Formats: sequence, structure tokens, C-alpha cells
Amino acid sequence: MNYIIKYFQDLTDQQYQQFEELDRLYRFWNDKINVISRKDIDSLYLHHVLHSLSIAKWISLKPGSRIFDLGSGGGFPGIPLAILYPDVNFHLLDARAKKIKVIRAIVDELALYNIKATHGRAEEHKGQYDFVVSRAVAPLDKLWTWTRNKISGSHHNERPNGLIALKGGDLNQEMSEIEGNVNIYRQEISEYFEEDYFRDKYLLHLVKKR
Repeated sequence: MNYIIKYFQDLTDQQYQQFEELDRLYRFWNDKINVISRKDIDSLYLHHVLHSLSIAKWISLKPGSRIFDLGSGGGFPGIPLAILYPDVNFHLLDARAKKIKVIRAIVDELALYNIKATHGRAEEHKGQYDFVVSRAVAPLDKLWTWTRNKISGSHHNERPNGLIALKGGDLNQEMSEIEGNVNIYRQEISEYFEEDYFRDKYLLHLVKKR
């Protein structure tokens, strides 16, 4: 929790309590269902919550924005972002029903009324959003194929609508395989967070070429 306070100092009391509750809730569900790696549960706030919130350092989402979290897994990055942006609408999707069960339970416990969670596959999902967000779900070319038709052409945030992918390591090959079809911006997350974990971690923003 200290990592969140360190970088996000303007939290309301409700937001503070919601973030604080994440530790208890994920430990409870991880004992029943392997939501995140069991060896990683002690690093929940650094590896999962703060990593998800790197998106909020890159863009301040306007109220009413529509965000689609593709392959949300245990609810990342969608749940931390929904806590930080209570006036933004989030739709979390995952192909594994047990993951959606956990997400819905956590959403109910925290009263996150700005989240809708759906069990399904990206290819079959219909909808239009300002941004699609994804965290290490698939290679960029697949992500773009699944999401490009879900990105609205009506822009009202400070950055153009598109796909926001959180990824790590050497991404040159992935980027080279798709860059002819889209504009790609790469942001080093280590510019926002000083912890060693964020070395070689990136936020990629993919936007349709006009």
C-alpha cells in the first residue's frame, strides 16, 4: 500500500480504503483460486496495482470515458484504474469464468459501480471504447487484430483513442511486425516509478493510422 501512497497522494478516504482492502481480498481469493501467482501475492501492490496505475501517470482520463480491459485476469489493470477513476466506465473481459467470478466478488465488496465484468472472448465481443487496455495478454499483432474495431473514432481525452498495452522486455520484434499498420508510442514506466521492478517495463500506445 505504501507504493500507492508514494505516487498517488491525492486519494480520497474512500479510495484509500478501497486500495487497502485489495490485499485482504486477493489473499482470500488466491487461497481458493489461483488469481495471481501465489509466489507473487506479497508483491501485489508493486507488481500488479502500481504497474496498472502507470496508465494513470501517462494519461488523466476524463469523466465518462469508456475503457475496455481485455484479458483482465485477476482484474488488472481495470480494478486499480476504476478505483482511481470513479467517474470512468470500465468493462473487464476474460475468457476464464473463474477469473470473472473473482473480479465480480471484489467489485461487489468494494462497491465499484463503474465496473462491468464479462466472461467471453475478445474476438466475439462487441462494443466501442475510448481505450482498450491490456496487460501482457498476447503479442501486439494479435492484440491489435482483436481490438482495432472496438476503438471509437470520437476522441475527447488528451491523447487519441487507441490500445494501451503494458509489456516488458525486448519489444523490438513485436513492434516491427505491426508498426506498418499503426502508429506506436513507447513510454518507459521507469520514468514514473523508481523501483527496480519497472526497468524494461513499457506502456505502448497504438493508434490507427489516418
